[in-house]
Amino acid sequence: MSRVDRRLEDIQTEIEQSVPNDITITEVRYEGPELVIYTRDPKRFASDGDLVRKLASQLRKRITIRPDPTSLSPPEKAREEVLAVIPEEAGVTDLDFHIDTGEVVIEAAKPGMVIGRHGATLREITQEVGWTPEVVRTPPIESSTVKNVRNFLKQERNERRDILERVGRQIHREEMSNDQWVRITTLGCCREVGRAAFILSTSETRILIDCGDKPGAEDEVPYLQVPEALGSGANSIDAVVLTHAHLDHSALVPLLFKYGYDGPIYTTEPSRDLMGLLTLDYLDVAAKEGRTPPYESEMVREAIKHTIPLEYGDVTDIAPDVKLTFHNAGHILGSAISHFHIGDGLYNVAFSGDIHYEDTRLFNGAVNNFPRVETLVLEATYGGRDDYQTDQDDSERKLKHVLKNTLERDGKVLIPAFAVGRSQEIMLVLEEAMREGEIPEVPIHLDGMIWEATAIHTTYPEYLRDDLRERIFHDDANPFLSEQFNHIDGGEEERQEVSDGGPAIILSTSGMLEGGPIRSWLEHLGGDPNSTLVFVGYQAQGTLGRRIQNGWEEIPVGYGDGRQNTLTLKMDVETVDGFSGHADRAGLENFVKTMNPRPEKVLCVHGDERSVQDLSSALYHEYNMRTFAPKNLETFRFL
Repeated sequence: MSRVDRRLEDIQTEIEQSVPNDITITEVRYEGPELVIYTRDPKRFASDGDLVRKLASQLRKRITIRPDPTSLSPPEKAREEVLAVIPEEAGVTDLDFHIDTGEVVIEAAKPGMVIGRHGATLREITQEVGWTPEVVRTPPIESSTVKNVRNFLKQERNERRDILERVGRQIHREEMSNDQWVRITTLGCCREVGRAAFILSTSETRILIDCGDKPGAEDEVPYLQVPEALGSGANSIDAVVLTHAHLDHSALVPLLFKYGYDGPIYTTEPSRDLMGLLTLDYLDVAAKEGRTPPYESEMVREAIKHTIPLEYGDVTDIAPDVKLTFHNAGHILGSAISHFHIGDGLYNVAFSGDIHYEDTRLFNGAVNNFPRVETLVLEATYGGRDDYQTDQDDSERKLKHVLKNTLERDGKVLIPAFAVGRSQEIMLVLEEAMREGEIPEVPIHLDGMIWEATAIHTTYPEYLRDDLRERIFHDDANPFLSEQFNHIDGGEEERQEVSDGGPAIILSTSGMLEGGPIRSWLEHLGGDPNSTLVFVGYQAQGTLGRRIQNGWEEIPVGYGDGRQNTLTLKMDVETVDGFSGHADRAGLENFVKTMNPRPEKVLCVHGDERSVQDLSSALYHEYNMRTFAPKNLETFRFL
C-alpha cells in the first residue's frame, strides 16, 4: 500500500471519529487539491452547516461532500424536488444529474438565487434530495465557447475524474528531499514583451508559470527545451500556472501536451474559457497565413481537460511543498496575481502576470495585500521613466473628441483592439457616450472574436468591477446588450456593406494589426481621408501597429490570400493612451510602494530593455530593495 493510500485510510478514520455516529463514510479520495468524502448520509451534512467547516479546519484541506450512489433518489423524482426548492425567479435553464458522483449541475440565469444566503438554498437542496448541487450561470449573451467547454467537460467527466485523482495523489505524495531551496529560471519575456514563461523550482517541485508567444515574431518561443523545463522530460513539471489568457502568456500552453505533459493547469474559470477561445483562433490565423500551427486543436482540448479552475483568494495545495493563491490582477477577465507559499513558511513568491493597479470601467484594481512576499516578479511593460499614461477621464475625453470629429465628417472610426479586455472597456465608453448624447448615435460593429469574448465576460460578472457586475445582474441595465452593438458575422460581404455605408465605429481584432479581420478593414478604409484609425492599446516592437504609429504609410494588404499588394494609408492615425490593461510607470511604483508586506527582491520582466532597467533602478533607489532586470535563461536562487 502506498503512502497516499495509508494517509487516506488515516484521514477516513479521523473523519469517522469526528462526525456523529449516525453518519456513514463510505470512501475518501483525493481529486486534485480537494479531499472528497462520500457518505450515505449527505442530508445530515447539509443539516449541519458547521460540520464541513470544522473538518476542513481540522484536516487543513478543501473538502467536498458527495453522496454515495446507493443513497440517491432517482433523477426524475429529484428533478421535481430540486425545482420546488429553487425560486422561479432564478431562471433555471438546465438540470444535469451525474449518478457516478452524486452531483446535479444547475444552470440558472441568477445563480445567486440558487445558492441562497450563505449557501442556504444549496443545503436545502441536499437535505431534500441527497444530491450535491453545483451551480453555473446561463450566459446572458449566448456563448459558443462556454457552451462547448461545458459540453466537452461533461463528455470527459470520467477521464477528468481519473486525471484529478492522479493529480491529487501527486500533490499529496511523500516529500523525497530534505534540502530546502527556491529558484526561478527565466524562459522568456525578459528585456522583451511577449513569450512569458518561468520555472519556479524547489527541491521537491517544478512549476511552469505561463507559456506564451511573442507578438510579431512567431519564431521566438520560450526556451522550453532547457533542462530546467522540458529538457528533463515534459512530466518533470509538476504543474502549470496560467496568470491570464492573452496569447503572449497562454498561446503555447497546449504545446506542452504535444510534448507529453499530462499534469494540471491552474487558472481561473474565465481564463480557462478564454484560453480555449484564443488558442483555437491562434491556430486558425496561423493556417490562414500559410504557417504551420505548432500544435493541433486536440491539444487545446487536452489543456481544457487538465485545467483545475481556482477562485480568487482560495489557498490551494498544488504540490507537497507549495500552496497557490490567486488574487485579482485588474488586467483582463480572470487575470490573476499568482502567490506561491513554499514549504512550511519557508519562502513566498508572487508573479504579477500583467496588472492594472487602478480601477477601470471593467475591473477593480490589482490586489497587493499578501500575508508574506519575499520576492516579486513584476511586469514592466510601461516601466520606462517616461511611460506615464493619460488619466482615464482625459483619455475618454480625447477618444470622444476624435470620434465626434470623424463621425461629423461622415467618416468611420476603426479601432484595432484586443478581443479580451480593451474591446469591452471601449464598448462601455461608447455605450455611455451615446446614451448621454456626447457623440452621435451610430452603429458600433464588432468584428473578430470581440462579440464572443464579450459573451464570456457576461458569463462571469463576479470577476468584473462591483458596479458593472450589478448592472449585468439586471438585464435591462446590461450595457453590453445595447442596441448600437452589431456583431459582424457576414464576413467580407458585410464588411463591404459597412464600408459603403454611413458613419460607423468598428472595433476589430487583432489589436496589433498582425492578422485577423483588421487587415481587411484597413484594405476597405485605409484610403479614406475622412476616416480615422485609433490605437487604444500597446503596440509591440516589430508589429504592423507599431510601424503605423511610427509613420508608415505604405501598408501591406491582401494578407494571407496570396496577394502581396500595398495600400497608401490616407486615413488619420491617432493614439489614445490610458486604455491599456497594464499599469503605467506610476501605477507600477504605487503597486510596490503600497504593497503589504513590501518584498525584499523584485525581478522586473515583460518590458523592453529600457523599461525593465528604468523600473529596476527606480525601485532600488526609492525603496532600497534588491532589484533585477534579468535576461532570458537566468536562474535566481533565493535560499
